[in-house]
Amino acid sequence: MAARGGTTSYRSSDGLSTRQVGSSDEIQLRIDPMHGDLDNEITGLRSQVRQLKYVAQEIHGEAKFQNEFMNELQMTMIKAQASLKNNMRRLNRSMVRNGSSHIMHVVLFALFCCFLVYLWAKFSRH
Repeated sequence: MAARGGTTSYRSSDGLSTRQVGSSDEIQLRIDPMHGDLDNEITGLRSQVRQLKYVAQEIHGEAKFQNEFMNELQMTMIKAQASLKNNMRRLNRSMVRNGSSHIMHVVLFALFCCFLVYLWAKFSRH
């Protein structure tokens, strides 16, 4: 890279060089006619741009699909939460109406199950 009058010349591939002209927003591009591979390079770059465009479109499509999926999942979760809330409200009303004797039934059932397991363990040793 050589400095010319306070500007820096950047050299990319064979035959292309850039330098700043006048204001800092302008760039002058000089093409060296000695190198005939520029058409091949341009064609290669065009194919790479097409590939990148295809990849970007695929990423966009996948992101759109994932976004729609997340929105559907969020709606499903909201519906499930509302359903659970309604069921809990009904269960609480039922408990208030019928009293809490069902808790005693659950405890007695658990003790009965433990007693059965104890008897089964005791008699299975003989």
